Amino acid sequence: MTLAIDCGGGGIKASVLDEAGTMRSHPIRVPTPYPMGPDRFVGTLAELAARLPQPDRATVGMPGMIRHGVVVATPHYVTRNGPRSKVDPGLVEAWQNYDARSALGKEFGVPTLVLNDAEVHGAGVVAGTGLELVLTLGTGLGSAVFDGGRLAPHLEWSQAPARWGLTYDSYIGEPERRRLGDAFWSRRVRTVVEALRPVFCWDRVYLGGGNSRRIRPEQLARMGDDVVVVPNTAGIVGGVRAWSLEGT
Repeated sequence: MTLAIDCGGGGIKASVLDEAGTMRSHPIRVPTPYPMGPDRFVGTLAELAARLPQPDRATVGMPGMIRHGVVVATPHYVTRNGPRSKVDPGLVEAWQNYDARSALGKEFGVPTLVLNDAEVHGAGVVAGTGLELVLTLGTGLGSAVFDGGRLAPHLEWSQAPARWGLTYDSYIGEPERRRLGDAFWSRRVRTVVEALRPVFCWDRVYLGGGNSRRIRPEQLARMGDDVVVVPNTAGIVGGVRAWSLEGT
């Protein structure tokens, strides 16, 4: 039994799944609390876990650069009031090089994986053949790359500049979707996908996250057959398969 927790900028979801990836408990969700330092993060996840059946292991996906379970940088959790609010230097220091895997493993009392949330999402959908790119559209933009089912080292290219002083993360993130409306925002998503095509030369792209369902069908069709939308539940279901991925 695997406890799977999907930590986003706006909400944290959790469930317990069996070996086949079937949810054995109804998923529960709480708003992401702010400000959220490491202690509050661990406490929030522990409270969720206490409401679910006892697992044998746990998988946690969280935004940012995570290396071997250690937080190098996390964009949302260093802010005072949530995404796009003022950054708190004290939180930046508290999160930097924070060993989330060890802290959560100790709290849960079971073996624990901590990965970037897009990587867990990808674990739930990739076919395991060729070069596969996963893009998650939500509060911001997440990504993961898989080669033959092997998880590649994580790159936070979403923090690179896009246009008008915006990063890719903010260029197609939730605030811009709300400002533009789904039609114009969908065109931006297509622009980003087409800009990345010669960079990755992928075999398949998976668009996930809570906002992927908002992409207009006409824009999705223009992206090509190698770009598909996948359910947001992959962020939970991937918690099981993540344990079998090389590179974690």
